[in-house]
Formats: sequence, C-alpha cells, structure tokens
Amino acid sequence: MPKSAKQIMGPQALGPLTWLVGEWEGNVGVDLSYHNKDDETTQTGYFERFRFHPIPKQENGKQEIEGLKYENTAWRHGEEAMNPFHDEVGYMLWDKAMGQVMRVVVFGRGIAILAGSSAKPRDTKFRFKAIPGDPNYGILQNKYLSQRAELKAFDGSFALNPDGTFSYEQTLVLKLAALGGKEMKHTDSNTLHRVKRYHPSIENV
Repeated sequence: MPKSAKQIMGPQALGPLTWLVGEWEGNVGVDLSYHNKDDETTQTGYFERFRFHPIPKQENGKQEIEGLKYENTAWRHGEEAMNPFHDEVGYMLWDKAMGQVMRVVVFGRGIAILAGSSAKPRDTKFRFKAIPGDPNYGILQNKYLSQRAELKAFDGSFALNPDGTFSYEQTLVLKLAALGGKEMKHTDSNTLHRVKRYHPSIENV
C-alpha cells in the first residue's frame, strides 16, 4: 500500500511555509480601493508575481526561526508592459517552538508591518493580523499617511488549494481624510499558480 503524501513529505523545516517555496504568477487579482485622483472607490484587475526564497536559520538567543525572503510585484490589467502599481518586499517566518507564523511586509509607500498568528507545522492555510501599537504584531507608517490615509488594521490569509494553486486575501482598514475621516476597507485577492520551483535538478516547472 503506497504511503500517503503526508507520510513522505520529509522534515518540512519551514513548517506551514514549505509549500510556498518557488515563483508564482496570477492574473485574476482584484483590488478594491479609494482612488484620490478620481475621488471614488473602484475595483481594479491585476496580474502579479510572488518569489519566495528560503533564508538561513535565524537565531535570537534560544529562539530559532526558519523563513523565506519574498518579493511581490503587481501590474494593472492593460499596463503589464508599464510600471507596476504595487511593489513590496518582506519575509515569511516560522517559529516552530511557539507555533507562530509571521509576515514582515515593507511597502514602497512608506509602510512597515509585522503581522502574525498561531499555526501548525503542516497547515495549508494560515492568517496574519496586525494593528498599530501592538507590541508584537504592529504597523508603522510615514507621517503623510498617518494624517491622510491612516492604516488602522491589517488582516490577510494564504491558502494552498487542492489543485496546487495558491490563493490569498488581505484587508487593510484605512481612515481616509478625503472621506471626512471615515474608515474603509481596502481589499486585495488573487489566485496564483507556480511557474518555477527551486530544485537542484534541471526541473524548474
């Protein structure tokens, strides 16, 4: 009787991040956000690319963290040959002893976020949360944004689908001066397929 996939998956040093390793592309992204120039909230379709590279084990005293360095770039549909409308870099981190998965996000807009939550080693879906002022999972933003588009909360999830694709959803709660100080939810979602594996053989797809 053949062994199940769970029995032959190996040590999985990266825990729930293991399946993310590689490069992914998706063309069904949907961005719901407020556009200052048009003074309206609209949906925008986009294409994007994620790259997840393993990093050396990080040690903070007795704490051991495994992780991935990542890059994320997105282009609006119809503007794929032009400048991207979104660019971010960061780390995905796994603390096995504490059962914590973390996402360190740096946006080119002048925002830095450390979000996280509890997870199990073989989870195929996990969540990230952060709020300003939290001593562990918090948000920093530049002065202009604090005054005009204050980021009040960050909530996102990653999921491996049965067909091998990867989906995510994320919500940023913003307090917008242009809307009289009202809060709105800026949401993004996409489903991506792996276009490249990082493997010592010649296989790369």
